[in-house]
Amino acid sequence: MSARYCVIGNPIAHSKSPQIHAAFAAQTGHDLVYERCLAPLDAFDATVRGLIAQGYCGANVTVPFKLEAAALATRLAPRARAAGAVNTLVFADGEIVGDNTDGAGLVADIVRNAGVSLADKRILLLGAGGAARGALLPLLEQGPRQIVIANRTLATAERLAAGFPAHGGRLAVCGFHGLEGGFDVVVNATSASLAADLPPVPATVFGPGALALDMMYGERPTVFMDFAVRHGARARDGLGMLVEQAAEAFLLWRGVRPDTAALLASLRQA
Repeated sequence: MSARYCVIGNPIAHSKSPQIHAAFAAQTGHDLVYERCLAPLDAFDATVRGLIAQGYCGANVTVPFKLEAAALATRLAPRARAAGAVNTLVFADGEIVGDNTDGAGLVADIVRNAGVSLADKRILLLGAGGAARGALLPLLEQGPRQIVIANRTLATAERLAAGFPAHGGRLAVCGFHGLEGGFDVVVNATSASLAADLPPVPATVFGPGALALDMMYGERPTVFMDFAVRHGARARDGLGMLVEQAAEAFLLWRGVRPDTAALLASLRQA
């Protein structure tokens, strides 16, 4: 019988995850089925327990259930604990293991696909919500010179930085309007692009040859990407991050990390 996996969310019909994991399964020769699962907003726990009862081996978790997934897990991987959120569940030996592959996917896309090393770089992380929290530890593990967390509400950014005391010397926080100097990498982890809006940051944040990455993606470049390009940066959307975080989840479930280059190229072409 094929191993069964799914992605849980609400809404979920738009998810590209079944297409991505079907491609990974074909590439690696793994026999699995991957589906979309629409969970009622008030029944995430019951949905997960139902999947376990049906013999599912794991699941991805997307909006709005990542915090609930962290609370439900019987054990959290260190990066999920640091993020305070879970996007990947592993069902094995009576446990519900929660992990977070979002930040690892972001780093993989920047380093492998965009060809940008993060070591000794100055990084600007826009936003201090769940997306930023999931990205912070994997970014820190790359050995940057500094990461500045900029957020509309300064106290939220301060709370996020305070959760990483071992890295305090490399972390700084400020409001959007307090940003000074240029950065090598600028990551938009806010939800502004969903509303075709732009975080109120000065154009000077883009240093010479900077990479500007928006975690959102769509048929056209986001407002943030257009803004970055107009001011000399190289822009990238979140599609590569989506594919890379899926590859990390596949590795957790199946013990092999699929190659992502061909799939990412075909998705971009489509």
